[in-house]
Amino acid sequence: MQDIKFALRLLKSSPGFTAVAILSLALGIGANTAIFSIMDTVMLKTLPVKNPQELVQVKIGTGPSFTNPIWEELRDRQDVFSGVFAWSGQRYNLASGGEVQPVDGLMTSGAYFETLGVPAAAGRLLGRSDDRRGCAPIAVLGYGFWQSHYGGRDVLGQNIQLDGHPFEIIGVAAPGFFGTDVGRTFGVAIPICTEPVLRGENSSLDQRSSWWLRVFGRPKPGVGRAQVTARLKALAPAVFDATVPQNSRAQYQNDYRKRSLDIADAGTGLSYVRQRYGDPLRTLMAVVGIVLLIACANIANLMLARASARQREIAVRLAIGASRWRILRQLLTESVLLSALGAVLGLGFARWGSALLVRLISSSNSTMFLDMRIDWRMLVFTAAVAVLTGILFGLAPAWRATRLALNASLKEGGRANTAGRSHFRLGRALVAVQVGLSLMLLVGAGLFVRTFLNLTHMDMGFQRQNVLLVDVEVRALKAPVPVRRALFSQSLERARSIPGVQSASASNLTPISGSSWNDDIHPDGYTSKGRNDLLVWFNRVTDKYFQTLGTPLVAGRDFDSRDTPNSPAVAIINETVARRFFGNASPIGQHYWTEDSMGKRKSVVEIVGVVRDARYVNLRDDNVGTVFLADSQEAKPFQGTTLEIRSGLPVPSLTSAVKQALAGVDARMSLSFKTLERQVEESILGERLLAALGGFFAVLALLLASVGLYGVISYMVNRRRNEIGIRMALGASRGPVLWLVLREVGLLVGIGLILGTGAALATTKFLRTMLFGVAAKDAVTIAGAAALLGIVAATAGFVPARRASRIEPMEALREE
Repeated sequence: MQDIKFALRLLKSSPGFTAVAILSLALGIGANTAIFSIMDTVMLKTLPVKNPQELVQVKIGTGPSFTNPIWEELRDRQDVFSGVFAWSGQRYNLASGGEVQPVDGLMTSGAYFETLGVPAAAGRLLGRSDDRRGCAPIAVLGYGFWQSHYGGRDVLGQNIQLDGHPFEIIGVAAPGFFGTDVGRTFGVAIPICTEPVLRGENSSLDQRSSWWLRVFGRPKPGVGRAQVTARLKALAPAVFDATVPQNSRAQYQNDYRKRSLDIADAGTGLSYVRQRYGDPLRTLMAVVGIVLLIACANIANLMLARASARQREIAVRLAIGASRWRILRQLLTESVLLSALGAVLGLGFARWGSALLVRLISSSNSTMFLDMRIDWRMLVFTAAVAVLTGILFGLAPAWRATRLALNASLKEGGRANTAGRSHFRLGRALVAVQVGLSLMLLVGAGLFVRTFLNLTHMDMGFQRQNVLLVDVEVRALKAPVPVRRALFSQSLERARSIPGVQSASASNLTPISGSSWNDDIHPDGYTSKGRNDLLVWFNRVTDKYFQTLGTPLVAGRDFDSRDTPNSPAVAIINETVARRFFGNASPIGQHYWTEDSMGKRKSVVEIVGVVRDARYVNLRDDNVGTVFLADSQEAKPFQGTTLEIRSGLPVPSLTSAVKQALAGVDARMSLSFKTLERQVEESILGERLLAALGGFFAVLALLLASVGLYGVISYMVNRRRNEIGIRMALGASRGPVLWLVLREVGLLVGIGLILGTGAALATTKFLRTMLFGVAAKDAVTIAGAAALLGIVAATAGFVPARRASRIEPMEALREE
């Protein structure tokens, strides 16, 4: 306590030093805590359920997905789990028509809540008795949704509309339970057996090729993982033999029967966020760790200067009997206290920073849910970082301060006339390390920024500006095929008639949506050259689709009124398909055929046009071979379509006009809106995160290194005032004195650049998979980062150098 009180008085007496040190530490520790809190929530923390460490995920080989027939066979045959359940993440629409009111939800088997050990906050939860074909449409609400949507009032027995269908609310799940998918929470959970209520004729309950479920289980007490694995492998032949897709090729059926069941740990749940942002988060954790090291080096230099100024005080303490350990303990107490104060302020930065990060990785289709409440894990991490940081930047200055020579320090005016280089060798070494670490961060940030710019400014093959995407869903109408076709056709015509609309079209898929559809094609006269050689990607579009998206037609024609369900099937291919299958010959008028699931020829399609290549699933795709089919020839249109509307109107005005126009077709249709530009931007959220935060922390590191260099050179100048005064009294001009100091700056920066270049070359290879359009060892990026760092460092060093050149000799000598 005595040490702490003295340290507080000492810090209070130097408010400038204290403020700079605490702010630097707060930024460093706060950034580390913010990134750690998200990594902990996404990757390390177990699910908020009973004994989460017991949970296992059942897989088919390494694949996580199940069909419902496989799930039902496993559920009915297994004897090693005390509880086993299947579920699928869903998104339901609460509105009865018009613009969609989405809510994240679940479809679960009856043992979901029971196996997880989740109690009810009100009513009852889904049970095994609800797990049967033809079950009643019932729903369980998530606690957060119950509070936000219903205000926590009694809703048991009331109906909630999901995709236009009523479901009776039977209960509310306990608070704190968000589901088994980390990164999202559920508002409504319904039984898997109610899936036909929502999907109707498109139900997947009996589809043996529809993979949409995940399976978790809790082994029986006393049953080990090895026993579970062995038993599942023994059950696998019967399970897969009973669920073979009958409408598939014989070879596929044989391979299907050979599949096996396996398990994996599931205590931390599943997470799309973990898969997509795991590498960026680990990279950012390394970045903020380096920033904290640079901050520690800065404060260590400040502490060295303070220790040098306190030499006489420390010498007196040692002379009157204090042990070196006692002095060392006092100085370390000051360091750890300083770090603790920075950590307290850093917690505030961490709360703000983690919330910002969650917003950065959320999209319009998926609002991220992460439990970021301060808990003991975050506090322990922050406390550990604070203590280690305090020791890290305080140990060397404290050790140096206690190794002084008593006689020299106690003399009146104990400073030597000329301060030798050895007096501050450690400080200069720390500055060189800071410069090196800063260069490494600048190079990494430069690579991330160039990757982001390459992705955003690349030629995508379409024009994303001024295009509104409108998802039109008619599932709730239970409309037969002719009515669906008429609704979609009328919706497109209404959209085209809106004043200010330049062009409009409809399609099954939109560019960079993350959704895809592929199949093999067999062009006439073409012989396959290897595996997947015949595989191409598909989309089904209306006329004017390419005009609306700004994708040029390079040969042939667009779809038009000639293309009907009764006319010969036609397709438009992109340049990649044309080159792969037809070489330099014209593909117009050529044909290809496709196979059904049994391997029999299904249809022959004539190629009537060629369009320019465009990105399909994501921006990192090389130009993939794509075939476009005529939507007007689709015999059985889906329950939904997407309109693409190009217009110069402001988005709010256009959205309002579209709502009004489509309400005239049928007000019960569900609509959701997004711009194509927003869809493209959301596809590169990870790259934007790395570019923005990597750049921010690199600039912060650059500033810290510059401050450190400025402090060291200023301290050196102050130590050598007598020497400089003597030089100038003996006739030295300002130029040589300026060069004397700048030479020291150049030496430190040069050493730092050499160290940083080597470190950058050694570490950037680990970033290779996160880069696009730029090499990990890109010379331009490294040279640019080094030049920027050199300019900033030279500026930071020039100020004290100029001050040194203006020292008055008589004033400097009079100090002695």
